[in-house]
Amino acid sequence: VQLQAFGGGSVQAGGSARLSCEVSGRRFSMYIMGWFRQAPGSEREFVAAISWSGGKTSYADSVKGRFTISRDYGKNTAYLQMNSLKPEDTAVYFCAAPEHHYSDNIPPVEEYDLWGQGTLVTVSS
Repeated sequence: VQLQAFGGGSVQAGGSARLSCEVSGRRFSMYIMGWFRQAPGSEREFVAAISWSGGKTSYADSVKGRFTISRDYGKNTAYLQMNSLKPEDTAVYFCAAPEHHYSDNIPPVEEYDLWGQGTLVTVSS
């Protein structure tokens, strides 16, 4: 199974960006999909997750109302739409999935064990 994240870049504060995470190697619909981020000098933190069905989502408080996670089963891809970006959103963003999670409920962050490479998002003021 491979996860590949795309879409990072430089954005001005208040702007928008969309990250994509393409999954290959196994049926995409079987995975909870999550996004995490790691800012310079900080630990990696949870950003958002979406269930198999797409009917359940979870967001970190810091991004609620600004970020939206979604998934496209036809393209085996999960997305993170980021609006109203702030300089504190600057980080390397990772997509991830829990390989051995077998329900539609969003799991604890400790269960995410499949990771894509990161993509850097830089928000300038």
